Amino acid sequence: MAVLRADMFEEICPSTLLPFRIGTDKWAGMVLRCLEDGPRRYSELRVPLARISPKMLTQSLRGLERDGFLQRTVCERRVTYELTDLGRSLLEPLRLMCAWAEDHWDELLDAKES
Repeated sequence: MAVLRADMFEEICPSTLLPFRIGTDKWAGMVLRCLEDGPRRYSELRVPLARISPKMLTQSLRGLERDGFLQRTVCERRVTYELTDLGRSLLEPLRLMCAWAEDHWDELLDAKES
């Protein structure tokens, strides 16, 4: 499993321009993407998600767990997070939403400015 890069996400991600979120959490999509390749520890998630405060990341993880998108596993003082089948089913729609946002970025900017 590849190490998560600090520059995994664009600086503007997530943007207030985007008309969609997973639940009410603007960070949820980024968390799901970080778990795409398998289970991760909290400290691993902090690398690409450094812009999120620790409190907000914890809230996002708890919300995603509560909604059935990820599973939290505790094993001898080690906690990992991994996608459930339901969470994994969101990855393709998430890719499509990212591609849509990239294709329509200029239009989203224009609409926000007007």
